[in-house]
Amino acid sequence: MLETPDSPRNPSPPTELKPAQIVEALDRYIIGQRAAKRAAALAVRTRWRRLQLPESMRNDVVPGNMLLIGPTGVGKTEIARRLAGLVNAPFIKVEATKYTEVGYHGRDVESMIRDLVEMAVHMVRQEQAEVVRAEADRLAEVQLLDTLMPAGETEPDADSEKEAAQRRQRSREKLRVQLKAGELEERLVEITVENRVPPVGIMTNIGIDQLDPETQNFLEKLLPVQSKRRSVRVAEARKIFTQQQCDKLIDKEKATELAIRRVENGGIVFLDEIDKLVSPMQSHGPDISRQGVQRDLLPIIEGCAVSTRYGPVRTDHVLFIAAGAFHGAKPSDLMPELQGRLPVRVELENLNRDDFRRILTEPENALIKQQKALLATEGVLLEFTGDAIDALADTAFRVNQHTENIGARRLVTVVERVMEEISFEAAERSGESIRIDRSYVQKRLEGISQDADLSRFIL
Repeated sequence: MLETPDSPRNPSPPTELKPAQIVEALDRYIIGQRAAKRAAALAVRTRWRRLQLPESMRNDVVPGNMLLIGPTGVGKTEIARRLAGLVNAPFIKVEATKYTEVGYHGRDVESMIRDLVEMAVHMVRQEQAEVVRAEADRLAEVQLLDTLMPAGETEPDADSEKEAAQRRQRSREKLRVQLKAGELEERLVEITVENRVPPVGIMTNIGIDQLDPETQNFLEKLLPVQSKRRSVRVAEARKIFTQQQCDKLIDKEKATELAIRRVENGGIVFLDEIDKLVSPMQSHGPDISRQGVQRDLLPIIEGCAVSTRYGPVRTDHVLFIAAGAFHGAKPSDLMPELQGRLPVRVELENLNRDDFRRILTEPENALIKQQKALLATEGVLLEFTGDAIDALADTAFRVNQHTENIGARRLVTVVERVMEEISFEAAERSGESIRIDRSYVQKRLEGISQDADLSRFIL
C-alpha cells in the first residue's frame, strides 16, 4: 500500500516490528549469529522509537551504526540485506575498496548516498505504480484499441456518419472482448516507443556517477528523445503502454519527496570490507589513499548534507552497517574517530559442521530445497537422504579447515559438484526419481576433499 506523504517534520515510522519479531524473521533465512541479529533488530527498533519522540529530542538520537566482525561467508551481508527487506528500507551494499579520497581518480564516498537515493526513488515509484495500476491498465487498453483500430478507419459501405460511428463502436467492442479474452496476444502491432539516448562523449568517458548533481541534471535535459516505430506483439505492447500510463499518472515530485524522507529516516548502507581501508604504517604508493577514505567517511556516517540530483539529503539518521574479516588487521587499527561512529560492535561466530547441516536444510529456499525445485522443472524427483546431507556438511567443513575458509559459500561449491552429472542429464531423465545417499556423495567428491592441494583449486 502506498504511503501517504506526511509532513517532513513528522515522517512515518519505518517499521513497527518488535525486536523479537525481527530476529524470528531473520532466523528463517540465516542460521546462528544470534548476537548480530539482536543488534540489527535493536537498531531498527530504535529508529521507530526515535520517531515517537518529540521533535525537540528526536534529532539528538543517533542511529546504532554497527561494525560486524567475522570471516567471509558467515552471514554479515545476508543479515543486512534481509533486515532491509523486512522493514522495506532503501538498502545498498558497497565495497569500501571502490572509493578513493578526494583528489584521487575514482568514486567519492558521497556517491553511495546518491546511489541509495536512486534506489529509494525507484522503490517509491514502483509502489505508486501499483496504486495507479488499475487506471493505467484501463488507459493502456484504450491505447491498444486505438492502435488496433486507428481513428481514420471507417466501414466502406456506411450510409451516414452516424451509422459509421455505430459500426465502428461495435467493432471496437468486439476487439475489446477479444483483448480481454487474450485472443489477440500474438497479433503484431506497430507502436511508437520513446528512448532517451545518452551522449557518447562525456558520460561514457567520465561516467555520469562522477559528475556533480547539477551537471547531471543539465546534461540529461540536453539528451535527445528519439521516437522509434516498433513492431511488437499485443502482449508486449500492453506492458509498454501500461508502463507509459503509470509514468504519466505518478506524481514524480511527490514520489521524490517521499523517497528522500525514506532515505533520511530509514536508509541502510552496508559498507563491506572496511578492514581493507587499514594500511600498514610503512605502506607507500597508491594505498596511502586508504586513510583518506576513512577521513571522508567520517562526515557521511556522522551526518551531513549530500547533494543529489533530487536535492540535498541528510545522512544523520541513515543506518550504516560496516563489516570486515579483520584477518590482517584489528578494528582498533581504524581511525579512532571512525570507530566512534560505529559504536555497536558485534563479532560473528565461525560456522561449524552442525551449522552447515542446518544451512543445507532449514532456511527458506535452502540449497537442498533449491536443487529439488530446479530438477522438478525437468520432471525429476530428487531426494537427499540424511546421511547424504551429513556427508555434504562434513566435506564443506573439512575443506574450509584445510584450505581457505569461505564459510557457507563452500556449500554451494560442494553441492554443485555433487549435482553436476544429474543436473546435466536431467532433461533426458524426466519422470525419474533420483535418490542421493552418502555413498553417491562420497563417490562424486572422492579424492578431492582428502587432498588439500587439489581442493585448493577445485573446491
